Amino acid sequence: MSDVLISPSILSADFAALGQAVADVDRAGADMIHVDVMDGHYVPNITIGPAVVKALRPHSAKPFDVHLMIAPADPYLEAFVEAGADYLSIHPDASPHTHRSLQTIRALGAKPGLVLNPGTPLSVVEPVIDLLDMILVMSVNPGFGGQSFIDSQLVKIEALRVMIDATGRDIVLEVDGGVNPETAPRCIAAGASALVAGSAVFKGAGSLSDNIAALRSAPAVNASAAA
Repeated sequence: MSDVLISPSILSADFAALGQAVADVDRAGADMIHVDVMDGHYVPNITIGPAVVKALRPHSAKPFDVHLMIAPADPYLEAFVEAGADYLSIHPDASPHTHRSLQTIRALGAKPGLVLNPGTPLSVVEPVIDLLDMILVMSVNPGFGGQSFIDSQLVKIEALRVMIDATGRDIVLEVDGGVNPETAPRCIAAGASALVAGSAVFKGAGSLSDNIAALRSAPAVNASAAA
């Protein structure tokens, strides 16, 4: 389980000290920094914009994994790449031309990602999989941290793992929502290669490094037990 990437979500950090929070999880062993961008329109919450991402960028050299929960997304792609996004993930229903949006992200110099909500079908991935560097499976409905894991998404993760392996490409398969030491091994058994964790990292019982380590070292489960 040591190969799994851990991407702490700063949505659960202290917003009065975000720069310090980013630096702290970097030192604690995070592989990426997950940045949730919400607009109060696509999801019922408002978080941060590109100016804040730019301000946070000097606090870590780790990849910034920026998840746009905004609609429309296209007018803001360039601003978030310029602010420091390394991975930039969009929802297919937040852009009228998903293929073009993913092409634009790559042309801007970032790695394109596609996000699947619990109700989003796998069929949206097939036409654009060759453009993707990341597929993000939401195991909660987007908008707020601290929600409970939706078990049905494990089947989706398994199916995506088969699709990704068939391409022969190294596409990150990330899971976000309700990830903790209990659900993490189930996600990994299903085929996830990266885990987003907010509450489990920033509000867990241990230190940041202990909480990250707990996600990496959670007892493995058999793939058949993942669902």
